[in-house]
Amino acid sequence: MAGTDKTRAESTTEGPAIILVEPQMGENIGMASRAMLNAGLADLRLVRPRDVWPNPKARGTASGADVVIDGAQVFESTTAAIADLTTVYAATARPRDMIKPVLTPRRGADEMRSAVRNGEKVGILFGGERAGLENDDIALADTVLQAPLNPAFSSLNLGHAVLIMTYEWYQAADETPPMQLPEGRTQEATKGELVNFFERLESALDECGFLHIKEKRPIIVRNIRNIFQRAHLMEQEVRTLHGIVSCLTRTKSDGEI
Repeated sequence: MAGTDKTRAESTTEGPAIILVEPQMGENIGMASRAMLNAGLADLRLVRPRDVWPNPKARGTASGADVVIDGAQVFESTTAAIADLTTVYAATARPRDMIKPVLTPRRGADEMRSAVRNGEKVGILFGGERAGLENDDIALADTVLQAPLNPAFSSLNLGHAVLIMTYEWYQAADETPPMQLPEGRTQEATKGELVNFFERLESALDECGFLHIKEKRPIIVRNIRNIFQRAHLMEQEVRTLHGIVSCLTRTKSDGEI
């Protein structure tokens, strides 16, 4: 299971209940459970699942999200599944004739975060694979969530739909920098280390005749330095470059060709 660290404790947080109304395939319930745990959610509620529950196929496709599978609750009606909730969202791609706010998953996630911080209990309704949510189920919701996708082809697998909504929930409070550079056991080279390398490289280029045109030498040297400056070299990388220069500047008398 790529991306799974068994050395870490299971991490779940307070968040929206995920309510699957009349899901048909155990495999899709498992994929939805996996998506939930990806986002730190564990409150799974099933309304009239077609197949027997617990379902071994669901556990298989959950890929280790056992805390979600084991804690899943089964209800006979949508009203029973949402009875303890204060705010309910309905995830649907089909236009309806109901006057309800329609939010993107991102905006909906922000609202849900605010509601949970205020002590509210929220949930998201998802319809079954065959036809999605019925109008009577959507009527129970306060708000519709609609992912902005290709209008000519916006149908989603149940697991995918849950992943989109739960991902936005998680991202709404995530502070991961948009760009990172894993440095391992090294760190960025200092300017002194860079200059030392530059001077050594330029000396080697003088010896081999690359910088033989005196008038152009300053410009070429600046261009070469700028190439390496843009690279933001790490200490280990500078050491590697020193090794390259050493190899290239060995004389034939050293036994090298």
